[in-house]
Amino acid sequence: MTKKVRAGMCVTASFMAVVFFIIGLAQTQSEQQAENRITIHADKGQHRINKYIYGHFSEHLGRCIYEGYWVGKDSSIKNMHGIRQDVVDALKKIRIPVLRWPGGCFADEYHWKDGIGPKEGRPTMVNTHWGKVTENNHFGTHEFLDLCKQLGCEAYISGNVGSGTVREMQEWVEYSTFDGKSPMADLRRKNGQESAWKLRFFGVGNENWGCGGNMRPEYYADIYRQYQTYVRNFSGNRIYKIACGAYSDNYRWTEVLMKEAGSRMNGLSFHYYTVPGGWGNKNSATEFGEAEWFETLKLSLRMDEFIRKHGTIMDKYDPKKRVGMIVDEWGTWYQVEPGTNPSFLYQQNTLRDALVAALTLNIFNNHCDRVYMANLAQTINVLQALILTQHEKMTVTPTYYVFDLYKVHQDAMLLPVDIQCDRYRYKDDEIPSLSVSASQDRAGKIHVSMCNLDPNNSVEVLCDVRGVQIGKISGKILTHSDMTAHNSFESPERVKPGIFRNFQKKDNRIIIVVPSKSAIVLEINK
Repeated sequence: MTKKVRAGMCVTASFMAVVFFIIGLAQTQSEQQAENRITIHADKGQHRINKYIYGHFSEHLGRCIYEGYWVGKDSSIKNMHGIRQDVVDALKKIRIPVLRWPGGCFADEYHWKDGIGPKEGRPTMVNTHWGKVTENNHFGTHEFLDLCKQLGCEAYISGNVGSGTVREMQEWVEYSTFDGKSPMADLRRKNGQESAWKLRFFGVGNENWGCGGNMRPEYYADIYRQYQTYVRNFSGNRIYKIACGAYSDNYRWTEVLMKEAGSRMNGLSFHYYTVPGGWGNKNSATEFGEAEWFETLKLSLRMDEFIRKHGTIMDKYDPKKRVGMIVDEWGTWYQVEPGTNPSFLYQQNTLRDALVAALTLNIFNNHCDRVYMANLAQTINVLQALILTQHEKMTVTPTYYVFDLYKVHQDAMLLPVDIQCDRYRYKDDEIPSLSVSASQDRAGKIHVSMCNLDPNNSVEVLCDVRGVQIGKISGKILTHSDMTAHNSFESPERVKPGIFRNFQKKDNRIIIVVPSKSAIVLEINK
């Protein structure tokens, strides 16, 4: 073989090596792009996302009730029957479906008869759980049910098991819902309410493993069986009875309650708070870096694990899923704002909280076969609030805007979604970069809610919609360049939704570029 031929072969081999390298690089890039893929099965929906998943919780705690909802009839702040109207208008806009009251830990020291009748005659009480402040009981049963009427939402009352009697609970239900002749119905009429109310949800105690009595599950199961017997249906009203469930990973509580009392309940509650730093070393709500951002989102993602594991236990005793899981307390919990009463749990609410809300609601949506209701804690001025008030001033938080964007999922058909995505890595740990849920409303529109948990990198996603031919697409986005961004009375619109256009339709697929630390909702018309 001549040198010329050998040289030609070397050139050819080198050229082919380059070609193969380019092909391999292209395949690698293609595989990387394909790592972020969402497949929506638009023709396989089976379960509806109950609107009650988008519910809320308001306790007699700090400035949630007084100064939050209640300002009194003589206030200069615009109100109806003492309830401030800017708050009512804001909550109606997001279509609030249900409101839980009066607690929380407060519920098991609240005696409802102290909160009825002429206000000047109502006895005061000491709120022992939340700062030992004295309450005047001006906001009671009539005021709460009037609030629900103004909001157009269902009422969820938590009854007192920890320090109340069976008779007290029975009479509260009779007072509220019986339209016939009885001492309690007559007392209601004397107090100005002629017709009975409709009361949909009633909780038999709250956190009875802790502040509600420090009970063992076996003891509470028996107590629940006794008390619920007297939560009766009157005058055509049908009450959905909710038993006190577990916190976090207390699976034994769920096991005992389902075994001993599952047949006598409609729902079983569950509580979980995202507490970065732990209960003894909570984070600041507004002063944090990526370490705290990552920890908060990772802790929030545990909600999926808890629902699956508690749900598995519930399935053992209730395979037809007759008993709903009621996540009636959830949200973030940080240090209180500097200079505020530590017992009032007043904290700010940043873009980080919006992402917690978005991914948690996606989790609830995707488990809607078991999760019947969820109530964010708490609506105004407490913990992960939707609304903050200061005298006549009011502002809504980034979390409020997530509920506004996600309201399209209420009562819509859940669409199964397959997700393949990159990992968001921080130091030696990682979580999925994307959280997604999808639904189809009664008008046939598909909504896809998606959040990018990575605060540093955008994610390009190939979204494949199967089972329908897609048409016009529109979108909205909630994001900010600063992960600590939040709304204040001085800058009430620093974080708010905008129009999202960073997508393109190709055949029956959508290529979406999801910005870092953002939540988006796409509307897809068929």
